[in-house]
Amino acid sequence: MEWSFTDKVVVVTGAGGVLCSEFSRHFAELGAKVALLNRSEAKIEALEKELTEKGYTAKAYRCDVLDKNRLQEVHQQIKEDLGSVDILVNGAGGNMDAANTSNEYHEREIDPSVRDFFKLDSTAISDVFTLNFMGTLLPTQTFASDMCAKEGCSILNVSSMSSYNPLTKVLGYSAAKAAVNNLTQWLAVHFSHMGIRVNAVAPGFFSTKQNRSLLFDSEGNPSARSRKILDGTPMGRFGVPEDLLGTVTYLTDHKASGFVTGVIIPVDGGFNAYSGV
Repeated sequence: MEWSFTDKVVVVTGAGGVLCSEFSRHFAELGAKVALLNRSEAKIEALEKELTEKGYTAKAYRCDVLDKNRLQEVHQQIKEDLGSVDILVNGAGGNMDAANTSNEYHEREIDPSVRDFFKLDSTAISDVFTLNFMGTLLPTQTFASDMCAKEGCSILNVSSMSSYNPLTKVLGYSAAKAAVNNLTQWLAVHFSHMGIRVNAVAPGFFSTKQNRSLLFDSEGNPSARSRKILDGTPMGRFGVPEDLLGTVTYLTDHKASGFVTGVIIPVDGGFNAYSGV
């Protein structure tokens, strides 16, 4: 099948991140005009330079996805620079350590120095939820208005494996990504009469340059938590960003998935399917 992204305007939020920068490269290689949105400029400016030097069309825009006024300003700039939006990838998100517990389980006797459930920072949890949920909702409110006037448009949200079964310790992020799944399905129904498809990809556990030191020791051996992850992943390895590209392409291409909306596809090496026995 020949993909249908030539001259499509694709907006990617969080484009400075490991996964979304790879998505942005992929869309550009497929002929799309890619708007790179990120809160900090350095990474997306470097990415813009990389892509334009290869002859692709990409433009960087500094934007905080929680700032609706700035989103609207950037929207107008994108329409002037690239055209009206065809595809939105809601990739901005993240976690904060203060929204996690230190231990997997609450014990009768607990070290008073660790962060247990009762010491969790409510502001941090609220911030994580806002970043992931509102950081998906607000860009959709801004950019989906372009899509109502034409065909072949879609929205792709980035969920997480923790949205299905919450990860131990990771309270705020797990709840926020579960809400993103719910929002994905709500939006899919809401926009169905307009022909706008809304889906999500749920990455499993990925090894990147940024998190490699957390997953492996200096000799390349998995940490104790990494070993638990790998033991629960039937394919027995961590993902790499390229593993997501097929699913991302499929879900956003209207020829390949024109009758697919409201789905959240795990890309996880079988983690979500495995019962542990």
